[in-house]
Amino acid sequence: MTNQTLAQAYLKKSMDRLDILDLLHGKGAYSDVVREAQEIVELALKGMLRSVGVEPPKYHDVGRLLLSHKDRFDKSIAEKLKKAADISKWLRKERELSFYGDIDFIPTEEYSIEDSRRAREDAKWVVALAGAAIAQGDSGL
Repeated sequence: MTNQTLAQAYLKKSMDRLDILDLLHGKGAYSDVVREAQEIVELALKGMLRSVGVEPPKYHDVGRLLLSHKDRFDKSIAEKLKKAADISKWLRKERELSFYGDIDFIPTEEYSIEDSRRAREDAKWVVALAGAAIAQGDSGL
């Protein structure tokens, strides 16, 4: 298995999971949309890293690592990496709270339809970016 093959697998997994966001959003499960969006973005960004030969670490937010390797990406992708890193940072910050909550933070009460919309749109944007980046990696091999 090559990095490119694994990058494509991460992209497929992230694309397949996008539909879950619409289902959860439709059920009003806004905190679950945020959590699932984080996992989708994480997979997509780790696929992008693999596509340029970078072994992704085992932590959830790889946005800074992506930025430190932006010279490995085509300029059209590199100029969008800051937005991808910002999305990753936001969703990573929400990861645990959106799933487990806390004594004074009930996820099903705290997340709004706007949070859900933002998470869905951001995840879709990142997956599209990852698709373009990984396709470029395919043609570069």
